[in-house]
Amino acid sequence: MPAQEAAGHGAAARRGAVPMLDTYREVLTPEGVSLHLPAAGPVPRALAWLVDLAVRAAIVLALAMVLGVLGGLGEGLYLVGLFLVSWAYPIVLEAAWNGQTPGKRALGLRVVAGDGAPVGWLPAVVRNLMRTVDMLPFGYATGLVACLCDRDGRRLGDLVADTVVVHVLPRPAGVQLSPTVPRAPARRLLPDEQAALVAFGERASHLSAGRQAELAALLYPLTGSAGDEGVRRLHGIAAWLLGRR
Repeated sequence: MPAQEAAGHGAAARRGAVPMLDTYREVLTPEGVSLHLPAAGPVPRALAWLVDLAVRAAIVLALAMVLGVLGGLGEGLYLVGLFLVSWAYPIVLEAAWNGQTPGKRALGLRVVAGDGAPVGWLPAVVRNLMRTVDMLPFGYATGLVACLCDRDGRRLGDLVADTVVVHVLPRPAGVQLSPTVPRAPARRLLPDEQAALVAFGERASHLSAGRQAELAALLYPLTGSAGDEGVRRLHGIAAWLLGRR
């Protein structure tokens, strides 16, 4: 019964239930691999924002102390610095630092595009300029309502820029197999078949043992084997195609 209840809650979240807890966003890559992005809810995002607020406040305080001795020139430079800290800080860091600000990194979050790709400069600019709307009428009330209504916990800036804030998951350790020995394919492979095997070799370390076995079964016509032996043959042929001889 507990498992059934948990499954029911998960299904409700996928159907668009209010994301008070973190949910998963499913994305299908062009290679046909299904990615499950752990979308962050409003609580960890708010905590990350508070960390960034503290960092920016420290920067502004340091600028005030250093530039205060320069009189009118220092005041002008301080205003420029205040503008940059307020607006350039999140844009530059998200676009150039793997979708993370110090607050997001501290909370294990990052901003990605809606399809799971790294966020670019234009989406970073759009989502942060939209903060002026998400802040209304006060205390990010509009952004909070949008997060609670969206199944992926996105505020208006994320919806407009097609971005989503996700948890950073640890890299999988990979599947432990015997040392790969390059193997020449038993027959001449078509370009599409070669591309499929090379893609397997490049992505295998990020796939579970079960997924590798599933792919080995699908590629049985190319290897003549399935199961563990099929996986080893796929690794060997992929290594041969990649020139690891």
